Amino acid sequence: MRRFSRTIGLAALGAVAWAIASAPAAANQVVELELVLAVDASSSVTSWEFDLQMQGLADAFRDPEVQGAIRAAGERGIAVALVQWSGRDRQVLATDWMQVYDAGSAIEFADELAATPRFVSGGSTAIGNAIEFSVNLLTFNAYEGLRRVIDVSGDGRTNQGIQTTQMRDAAISQGITVNGLAILNEDPSVDRYFELNVIGGSGAFLLSATDYKDFARAIKQKLLREIAGPPIAEAPLQPKATQAAERRAGRLADGHDGLAIPAAAE
Repeated sequence: MRRFSRTIGLAALGAVAWAIASAPAAANQVVELELVLAVDASSSVTSWEFDLQMQGLADAFRDPEVQGAIRAAGERGIAVALVQWSGRDRQVLATDWMQVYDAGSAIEFADELAATPRFVSGGSTAIGNAIEFSVNLLTFNAYEGLRRVIDVSGDGRTNQGIQTTQMRDAAISQGITVNGLAILNEDPSVDRYFELNVIGGSGAFLLSATDYKDFARAIKQKLLREIAGPPIAEAPLQPKATQAAERRAGRLADGHDGLAIPAAAE
């Protein structure tokens, strides 16, 4: 299984777009959804709580209802990967990209999740850097998603690194949706923080779990909603290289589609 540690800084995002636009378009595998599951592994998360997150995710992909949603999404299926994150320079691709399109492949991915150890243990909370890392993963992989989503789960507010709203807005500008799952055991109002500072993009939404024991219920509901996606007008898929070139030319919209509440400064 490939491991991918933190790579590109915020200042390099322009270079990333330039490199993609300049390079020949690659024939990537088309999928309905590219999904990064970004799991909190900071100091506030005990070993027991981390295990509950991983078990909840594995159980969700074994669930017949989630498997049914994957089949209903389309024959192309979804591509999904898992990131563990904490502080400014502590992000790891812990479970590599896999195409999931039926019950068998969903169970295979669940088994991968269940066997994945904790690569990040402790550290501060840098949600902006976790989003940046996830954007890079969505940019550089072998898939071409009709939709691209980052699913951030966590129990705290950013206290280090890139400003969360800054990186969220950079993700939105690339057509990526950022959803949130706020775990309320440490801070009962962290859901409000996620609502204002973390989520954004087309169809963005937030769910809450009362504690880590409630995570399994919440992540299943979140996956069902993310896999189904918001209603989309049919349009031809553009390669990532073309998307990047159009962004540079200012032809793609940049905004908070689907986000009713404006982002607040942290």
